[in-house]
Amino acid sequence: MSVVGDLRVLLRLRDFRRLLAVRLVSQGADGVYQVALAAYVVFSPEKETSPAAIASAMAVLLLPYSLVGPFAGVLLDRWRRRQVLLHGNLLRAALAGTTAVLMLVGAPDWLFYGSALCVTAVNRFVLAGLSASLPRVVDGDRLVLANSLSPTAGTLAATAGGGLAFLLRIVAADSDAAVVLLGAALYLCSALASLRIARELLGPDPELVQPRLGTALAGTARGLLAGVRHLASRRPAALALVSMTLMRFCFGALTVMVLMLCRYAWGATEDDGLALLGVAVAVSGAGFFVAALITPWAAGRFGPHGWLVLCAGAAAVLEPALGLPFAPVPMFVAAFVLGLTTQGAKIATDTVVQEAVNDGFRGRIFSLYDVLFNVAFVSAAGVAALMLPPDGRSIPLVITVALIYAAIAVAMARFDDQ
Repeated sequence: MSVVGDLRVLLRLRDFRRLLAVRLVSQGADGVYQVALAAYVVFSPEKETSPAAIASAMAVLLLPYSLVGPFAGVLLDRWRRRQVLLHGNLLRAALAGTTAVLMLVGAPDWLFYGSALCVTAVNRFVLAGLSASLPRVVDGDRLVLANSLSPTAGTLAATAGGGLAFLLRIVAADSDAAVVLLGAALYLCSALASLRIARELLGPDPELVQPRLGTALAGTARGLLAGVRHLASRRPAALALVSMTLMRFCFGALTVMVLMLCRYAWGATEDDGLALLGVAVAVSGAGFFVAALITPWAAGRFGPHGWLVLCAGAAAVLEPALGLPFAPVPMFVAAFVLGLTTQGAKIATDTVVQEAVNDGFRGRIFSLYDVLFNVAFVSAAGVAALMLPPDGRSIPLVITVALIYAAIAVAMARFDDQ
């Protein structure tokens, strides 16, 4: 059956459509919220942004969650995932509203970052729940296709949400708080959409559900160790996770570089820089979309590991060729290529992990997956802060990233040969 035919079959599945709707609205809200934060932190005229400042902001927003994320994963394997989606989005709506109020009253930065941190923490919890729930609404034969459509559609929804935030910011001056309130409204809509899914449908199995918080937390440490042992015994899944983490590191380092280029090298004003960042986000989103179209065929033709090798190898060659001129047009092409290769590799990794990991462990494994993503992104921002000059042009950073991509491709190729 063709990819288009498979897509039609997939979209006829009522429960898949409902889970997809929750993801689309939720990640659309993420896009709105993230653009509002970026505009407030990076592109405010009164702020002198540096790579170190960006790295510090990422560390504040992401690293604390990395300490508690695995514990959330244990709970995700013991609480009804539908309820996690419902209450998680309700909580994010309230927290985003609080962030908007803090912006309006000019609260101290530590309060603002604290509120944003809470939204980000719950966000990762919800995303892990969505990934862990996917095998419960599609059959195994279409899991690769579902992994292509669902997370990629969510990423495109986040891109569209970011575009909506850019538009609102153009229409209304000094509207960062209004943009955050729009994100809060979308989080509320996502919570309401989750009510259309049956309470027990998304798992975990009834014998694993422990509704009491104290009961669930009592076995957290044992659950974490069991999850790590389970992952270690699934070598293909473990290797794919390591490779995807390194690709996330590369993407994070280049993200900081593009932020600095937009802010200081390409844009005459803060608004010009923000508009250029919007273009970079849009073309990267187009790469995500193309990855969703071609990955089911590519993963079937080369296998998930083989497709990951091709994605990393293509990035190793094209990233320096397009990035070293440090000009907007080649860099936008690079954003498209890296969007395609990063999302293609992620789809393959999601599939490998979902197929190799038992349902009772998926929640904690995907939470660990998110933690690795966070640590890799923050680490990349820290490395970029050390290597980037104020205008964002760094030949050593571009070459270092290319070498990491090449190492990933070689390591995965050797694994496939064994």
